[in-house]
Amino acid sequence: MEVLIVGAGKMARAIGTRLLAGGHQLRIAGRNHDEARTLAAELNGDATGEPLGDPLGAASVVILALPYPADRMVAEQLAGDLVGRVVVDIANPVNFGTFDDLTTPTGVSAAEEVAKAASGAKVVKAFNTTLAGRLAAGGTLDVFLAGDDERARDTVAALVADGGMRPIDVGGLKHAHTLEAFQMLCMKVQDQIGGNWSTSLELAPG
Repeated sequence: MEVLIVGAGKMARAIGTRLLAGGHQLRIAGRNHDEARTLAAELNGDATGEPLGDPLGAASVVILALPYPADRMVAEQLAGDLVGRVVVDIANPVNFGTFDDLTTPTGVSAAEEVAKAASGAKVVKAFNTTLAGRLAAGGTLDVFLAGDDERARDTVAALVADGGMRPIDVGGLKHAHTLEAFQMLCMKVQDQIGGNWSTSLELAPG
Protein backbone atom coordinates (compact mmCIF):
# COMPACT_ATOMS: atom_id res chain seq x y z
CA MET A 1 0.00 0.00 0.00
CA GLU A 2 1.23 3.53 -0.72
CA VAL A 3 1.20 5.75 2.37
CA LEU A 4 1.98 9.45 2.60
CA ILE A 5 3.28 10.82 5.91
CA VAL A 6 3.00 14.57 6.34
CA GLY A 7 5.75 15.65 8.72
CA ALA A 8 9.40 14.78 9.19
CA GLY A 9 9.82 14.64 12.96
CA LYS A 10 10.34 11.84 15.46
CA MET A 11 6.87 10.37 15.07
CA ALA A 12 7.14 10.44 11.27
CA ARG A 13 10.41 8.55 11.56
CA ALA A 14 9.01 5.98 14.00
CA ILE A 15 5.81 5.34 12.06
CA GLY A 16 7.71 5.29 8.77
CA THR A 17 10.06 2.65 10.13
CA ARG A 18 7.11 0.45 11.07
CA LEU A 19 5.39 0.93 7.69
CA LEU A 20 8.53 0.02 5.75
CA ALA A 21 9.00 -3.05 7.96
CA GLY A 22 5.49 -4.03 6.95
CA GLY A 23 6.39 -3.88 3.27
CA HIS A 24 4.55 -0.70 2.35
CA GLN A 25 5.59 2.07 -0.02
CA LEU A 26 6.24 5.32 1.82
CA ARG A 27 6.28 8.96 0.80
CA ILE A 28 7.17 11.75 3.19
CA ALA A 29 6.03 15.33 2.65
CA GLY A 30 6.90 18.46 4.59
CA ARG A 31 7.00 22.20 4.28
CA ASN A 32 10.76 21.81 4.55
CA HIS A 33 11.58 19.67 1.51
CA ASP A 34 15.14 19.05 2.68
CA GLU A 35 13.95 17.58 5.99
CA ALA A 36 11.45 15.32 4.24
CA ARG A 37 14.04 14.17 1.71
CA THR A 38 16.65 13.59 4.44
CA LEU A 39 14.28 11.50 6.54
CA ALA A 40 13.27 9.43 3.51
CA ALA A 41 16.93 8.74 2.71
CA GLU A 42 17.75 7.81 6.32
CA LEU A 43 14.91 5.30 6.49
CA ASN A 44 16.74 3.25 3.85
CA GLY A 45 13.64 1.72 2.35
CA ASP A 46 11.10 2.32 -0.35
CA ALA A 47 10.62 5.94 0.73
CA THR A 48 10.75 9.28 -1.07
CA GLY A 49 10.71 12.85 0.24
CA GLU A 50 8.77 15.69 -1.35
CA PRO A 51 7.46 19.18 -0.64
CA LEU A 52 4.10 19.56 1.04
CA GLY A 53 1.55 20.59 -1.56
CA ASP A 54 2.65 18.21 -4.31
CA PRO A 55 -0.19 16.06 -5.68
CA LEU A 56 -1.06 13.26 -3.29
CA GLY A 57 -0.94 10.75 -6.12
CA ALA A 58 -1.84 7.15 -5.36
CA ALA A 59 -1.51 7.38 -1.58
CA SER A 60 -4.64 5.77 -0.18
CA VAL A 61 -3.63 6.62 3.41
CA VAL A 62 -2.33 10.00 4.57
CA ILE A 63 -0.83 10.17 8.06
CA LEU A 64 -0.69 13.62 9.63
CA ALA A 65 2.40 13.22 11.84
CA LEU A 66 1.98 16.75 13.11
CA PRO A 67 1.14 18.50 16.38
CA TYR A 68 -2.17 20.23 16.94
CA PRO A 69 -3.25 22.64 15.44
CA ALA A 70 -0.86 22.06 12.50
CA ASP A 71 -2.75 18.84 11.74
CA ARG A 72 -6.01 20.74 11.38
CA MET A 73 -4.40 23.47 9.28
CA VAL A 74 -2.82 20.99 6.85
CA ALA A 75 -6.08 19.04 6.62
CA GLU A 76 -7.83 22.27 5.64
CA GLN A 77 -5.09 23.09 3.11
CA LEU A 78 -5.30 19.65 1.47
CA ALA A 79 -9.04 19.14 1.97
CA GLY A 80 -9.83 18.80 -1.73
CA ASP A 81 -7.14 16.18 -2.28
CA LEU A 82 -8.10 14.25 0.86
CA VAL A 83 -11.66 13.48 -0.27
CA GLY A 84 -12.20 9.73 -0.12
CA ARG A 85 -8.82 8.98 1.43
CA VAL A 86 -8.07 7.54 4.84
CA VAL A 87 -6.49 10.26 7.00
CA VAL A 88 -4.74 9.28 10.23
CA ASP A 89 -4.44 11.91 12.95
CA ILE A 90 -1.83 11.22 15.64
CA ALA A 91 -1.85 14.52 17.54
CA ASN A 92 -2.23 14.97 21.27
CA PRO A 93 -3.53 18.54 21.78
CA VAL A 94 -1.94 18.86 25.20
CA ASN A 95 -1.07 22.02 27.10
CA PHE A 96 2.63 21.17 27.33
CA GLY A 97 3.20 23.81 29.99
CA THR A 98 1.06 22.09 32.62
CA PHE A 99 -0.04 18.74 31.11
CA ASP A 100 -3.33 19.51 32.84
CA ASP A 101 -5.68 20.20 29.96
CA LEU A 102 -6.25 19.85 26.25
CA THR A 103 -6.07 22.83 23.91
CA THR A 104 -8.97 21.81 21.66
CA PRO A 105 -12.47 23.18 22.31
CA THR A 106 -14.14 21.56 25.31
CA GLY A 107 -15.18 17.99 24.55
CA VAL A 108 -13.74 18.03 21.03
CA SER A 109 -10.74 15.98 19.89
CA ALA A 110 -7.97 17.01 17.51
CA ALA A 111 -9.15 14.20 15.23
CA GLU A 112 -12.66 15.66 15.11
CA GLU A 113 -11.16 19.04 14.26
CA VAL A 114 -9.27 17.38 11.39
CA ALA A 115 -12.46 15.67 10.21
CA LYS A 116 -14.27 19.00 10.22
CA ALA A 117 -11.45 20.67 8.24
CA ALA A 118 -11.38 17.89 5.62
CA SER A 119 -14.99 16.78 5.61
CA GLY A 120 -14.59 14.39 2.66
CA ALA A 121 -11.82 12.40 4.31
CA LYS A 122 -12.19 9.22 6.36
CA VAL A 123 -10.42 10.23 9.57
CA VAL A 124 -8.98 7.68 11.97
CA LYS A 125 -7.28 8.45 15.26
CA ALA A 126 -4.21 6.26 15.75
CA PHE A 127 -0.67 6.28 17.16
CA ASN A 128 -1.41 9.05 19.67
CA THR A 129 -0.84 6.61 22.56
CA THR A 130 2.52 5.42 21.21
CA LEU A 131 5.43 7.67 22.10
CA ALA A 132 8.08 7.95 19.39
CA GLY A 133 10.90 6.30 21.36
CA ARG A 134 8.83 3.22 22.22
CA LEU A 135 7.42 2.99 18.71
CA ALA A 136 10.84 3.19 17.08
CA ALA A 137 12.33 0.59 19.42
CA GLY A 138 10.39 -2.20 17.72
CA GLY A 139 8.54 -5.04 19.35
CA THR A 140 4.85 -5.59 19.91
CA LEU A 141 2.69 -2.83 21.33
CA ASP A 142 -0.94 -1.80 21.21
CA VAL A 143 -2.22 0.90 18.86
CA PHE A 144 -5.69 2.21 19.65
CA LEU A 145 -7.91 3.22 16.72
CA ALA A 146 -11.02 5.38 16.59
CA GLY A 147 -12.97 6.44 13.52
CA ASP A 148 -16.47 6.61 12.13
CA ASP A 149 -15.71 4.66 8.94
CA GLU A 150 -15.30 0.94 9.69
CA ARG A 151 -13.44 0.18 6.46
CA ALA A 152 -11.02 3.02 7.16
CA ARG A 153 -10.37 1.60 10.62
CA ASP A 154 -9.77 -1.80 9.05
CA THR A 155 -7.27 -0.28 6.62
CA VAL A 156 -5.31 1.37 9.43
CA ALA A 157 -5.53 -1.79 11.53
CA ALA A 158 -3.91 -3.73 8.68
CA LEU A 159 -1.04 -1.22 8.50
CA VAL A 160 -0.57 -1.50 12.26
CA ALA A 161 -0.54 -5.30 12.17
CA ASP A 162 1.88 -5.36 9.23
CA GLY A 163 4.27 -3.28 11.34
CA GLY A 164 4.32 -5.87 14.12
CA MET A 165 1.83 -4.13 16.41
CA ARG A 166 -1.62 -5.00 17.73
CA PRO A 167 -4.50 -2.79 16.58
CA ILE A 168 -7.26 -2.23 19.13
CA ASP A 169 -10.45 -0.80 17.62
CA VAL A 170 -12.39 1.31 20.13
CA GLY A 171 -15.11 2.41 17.71
CA GLY A 172 -16.28 5.82 16.55
CA LEU A 173 -14.33 9.03 16.29
CA LYS A 174 -16.07 10.36 19.40
CA HIS A 175 -13.69 8.15 21.40
CA ALA A 176 -10.63 10.02 20.07
CA HIS A 177 -11.16 12.63 22.78
CA THR A 178 -10.82 9.95 25.46
CA LEU A 179 -7.65 8.58 23.87
CA GLU A 180 -6.14 12.07 23.75
CA ALA A 181 -7.10 12.84 27.35
CA PHE A 182 -5.72 9.54 28.62
CA GLN A 183 -2.44 10.06 26.79
CA MET A 184 -2.19 13.51 28.37
CA LEU A 185 -2.21 11.81 31.78
CA CYS A 186 0.45 9.34 30.63
CA MET A 187 2.63 12.29 29.59
CA LYS A 188 1.98 14.06 32.89
CA VAL A 189 3.40 11.19 34.98
CA GLN A 190 6.54 10.42 32.91
CA ASP A 191 8.88 11.95 35.50
CA GLN A 192 7.01 10.35 38.39
CA ILE A 193 7.32 6.84 36.98
CA GLY A 194 10.75 7.26 35.38
CA GLY A 195 9.18 6.62 31.99
CA ASN A 196 11.80 8.58 30.06
CA TRP A 197 9.18 9.25 27.36
CA SER A 198 9.37 5.66 26.13
CA THR A 199 6.22 4.19 27.68
CA SER A 200 3.23 2.73 25.88
CA LEU A 201 -0.35 1.74 26.68
CA GLU A 202 -0.85 -2.01 26.55
CA LEU A 203 -3.78 -4.19 27.54
CA ALA A 204 -3.07 -7.66 28.85
CA PRO A 205 -5.21 -10.31 30.55
CA GLY A 206 -4.56 -10.80 34.23
